[in-house]
Amino acid sequence: MPIETVREFFLWCTVINYAVVLCWFILFSLAHEWMHRLHSRWFCLSIEKFDTVHYTAMAIYKIGILLFNLVPLIALLIV
Repeated sequence: MPIETVREFFLWCTVINYAVVLCWFILFSLAHEWMHRLHSRWFCLSIEKFDTVHYTAMAIYKIGILLFNLVPLIALLIV
């Protein structure tokens, strides 16, 4: 497989994953109460726990994007 194809693959993976995080954050910010009510039906979560879970999950997801998409892309761009 040509290196240009792999670079393009990692570039699009990074863009798509950051778009997912951005949509998640926007939904979380604008529809916070609705999301909390929806999740509270299934789990006994206070608002503080709900916020903590979402912010932690977003942070872990962003770290995953950095480690598995952005760093390989930068390495391929350097090579």
